[in-house]
Amino acid sequence: MATMKRRINISLPDSVNDALTLLAERDNVPEATKATDLLQLALEIEEDQVWDAIASKRDTKKARLTSHTKAWA
Repeated sequence: MATMKRRINISLPDSVNDALTLLAERDNVPEATKATDLLQLALEIEEDQVWDAIASKRDTKKARLTSHTKAWA
């Protein structure tokens, strides 16, 4: 069956392969689906770390506060 999804080849250490297999079996999904889900979660975590770094730089004693209403108006 043809797919529009991009395929990549990766080499996994045995420990990672074993964990992926167990998680896929636990969730009753193919290993590729579980790997995709885990990659998406990892990317979200990476993005959160970037936003946290930006917010931490802005969080100073001189920072001006803006109300929620004004920020989203």
